[in-house]
Amino acid sequence: MSLAIYLEREEKTFIQSLVMKEKWAQRIVYEELYPEMLIVCIRYSSSKEDALDILHDAFIKVFKNVGKYEVGTSFKSWVKRIMVNTSIDHYRREKRRWTDDIVMAYNVKADNVTAIDQISEKEILIGIQGLPPVYRLVFNLYVIEGYTHREIAEMLKINESTSRSNLVKARNKLKNFLNTTQDPYDK
Repeated sequence: MSLAIYLEREEKTFIQSLVMKEKWAQRIVYEELYPEMLIVCIRYSSSKEDALDILHDAFIKVFKNVGKYEVGTSFKSWVKRIMVNTSIDHYRREKRRWTDDIVMAYNVKADNVTAIDQISEKEILIGIQGLPPVYRLVFNLYVIEGYTHREIAEMLKINESTSRSNLVKARNKLKNFLNTTQDPYDK
């Protein structure tokens, strides 16, 4: 019991240091969370450069809004949520810059593919990054983060059916990529 109180007090002191913009505290947070949060950002971006931009923008938001963090909850989860939301914001900004042809979604029958065990993480990541941004966003939110189609629709301001359709299209494109193992950047 006293250990929990002590840890909460220590966390409160550390968070207060972040609120006061103490460089040493910011450095600790950045260095500790950088690798894991970079992976989150890479999943949502089309390139490592975009992921780094998202990551740095998100860390700026973390340090700017750290006073809103509730001591006693998971700080890492709070930071990850900011990373995901910053990725969504990045997608929305980029969405205005380009248009994508809309293709019809067809029912997809999943094959029992055992070759998935032979595909590396890098190949899967390249496949995800090669997805059109809207498909990549829905795929990550649904498959990786575990959001429902209703929650995704609210976040992205789209219909639930659009979210489902985009997920089907993302899975199709990812399946085709993984079956051919071609690099999406060699177009």
